[in-house]
Amino acid sequence: MLFGIFLARRLTKGDYGILAVISVFTLVAGCIQAAGFSQALANMKKPTHNDYNAVFWFNILAGLVLYGILFLCAPLIAQFFHQPVLVDVSRLTFLAIPISALGIVPNANLWINLRTRELAISNFFALMVSGCTGIWLAYHGYAYWSLVWQQIIHIIVANIIKYYYTRWLPTTPIDFSPIGRMYKFSIKILFTNILNTVNQNVLTFIFGRIFHIDTVGVYNQANKWNTTGSSFISNTINQVAQPVLTAVNDDAQREQRVFRKMTRFTAFLTFPAMFGLAMVAHEFIVITITDYWLSCVPLLQILSIGGAFLPFYILHQNMAISHGRSDLYLYCTIGQIIVQLGIILLFSHWGITTMVIAYSIFTILYLLVWQLVTAPLSHITIWQSLKDILPFLIIAACCMGGTYVATRSITNMPLLLAVRIIVAASLYFLVLRLLHAEILNECLEFAKNKIKKNK
Repeated sequence: MLFGIFLARRLTKGDYGILAVISVFTLVAGCIQAAGFSQALANMKKPTHNDYNAVFWFNILAGLVLYGILFLCAPLIAQFFHQPVLVDVSRLTFLAIPISALGIVPNANLWINLRTRELAISNFFALMVSGCTGIWLAYHGYAYWSLVWQQIIHIIVANIIKYYYTRWLPTTPIDFSPIGRMYKFSIKILFTNILNTVNQNVLTFIFGRIFHIDTVGVYNQANKWNTTGSSFISNTINQVAQPVLTAVNDDAQREQRVFRKMTRFTAFLTFPAMFGLAMVAHEFIVITITDYWLSCVPLLQILSIGGAFLPFYILHQNMAISHGRSDLYLYCTIGQIIVQLGIILLFSHWGITTMVIAYSIFTILYLLVWQLVTAPLSHITIWQSLKDILPFLIIAACCMGGTYVATRSITNMPLLLAVRIIVAASLYFLVLRLLHAEILNECLEFAKNKIKKNK
């Protein structure tokens, strides 16, 4: 968040737009390169060195081939978006693909073994080094190049630290037979991840074609802050969901209890966080990145409401994957993209704000489809899911709405931001405490035990 604030104060809307329009190519290439093998390794429960080694060399070869293809396609990409600078920018940015290929196996190793502490440390130091580099470059006038180098350096540093923690190294000769055994499962994950990536970046891609690059930058800035909030929660859940659900899926009752507790914990976090972001969006943007970015506030507020529901997608997706039903993951994502594209095209003539509203409403409603599809696996009904989710949604909405109304008379913007955060958080905590919310009590007990242990 802090690095984003510093960079947004030095860079322009166009700088962010330049990187935003090519992000979908990097992300899709990353999906192809990984090919769903991380999830396949996790579902094996006890993968061997030979399994890891085969995945490593496959990723390297795929990364190099994809970079070569995208390197040659750079002029076509620049022509499509009417931005000649994208030729050189794309070719440097796409280096992230073969570089990230080096880190897929150690990352998967840490993830499968639930070494979340090591993952957090590696990502933290990568963020620190790349963020400081990006700020230094931005302050010395390197514009959008600072964002490109920030991305590449982040991947390099994270890879180095993950190798340090895993002590894993590739070997020769190479045996690709494990790839064949994982293929049937991973190919569906691959296609689904590609579709999911396209789905998450489709607005940026379309905006890059039909709107001015500054407009793309405004949307990108709003979506970045929305993603920062929702992905913080989603990544927290995703770090443990599949390994844990895979470990308990042979006991239906236990799996149901685990999944429902994950759902309640997700609701406990995501609704106050994302509704709160929508409530303070105006003062947050003006104070942190100045009123130059004021036009992104309405988009951020809309996206934050829809973003509150995205972490639940992660839970249902991991439920399907943990049961080996990557086909369900694939079909649900295909359906989501088809309907979503139709909605976007239908509202494309109404302007960017209307398109984002329609996109966010659909995101909320489609969660019901995921619930229906995974219900036979989780044995959890829609009514049970609503009982787990709705109380936190209603309480968070009421607390944020009440705080907004009660603090409208404050004119000093920094004071308004501070008061709204404090009042909303205190009110949410107090209401849950009065209602004896089980998930809150468990979190408090966990915190107390950690403090005692550290002492």
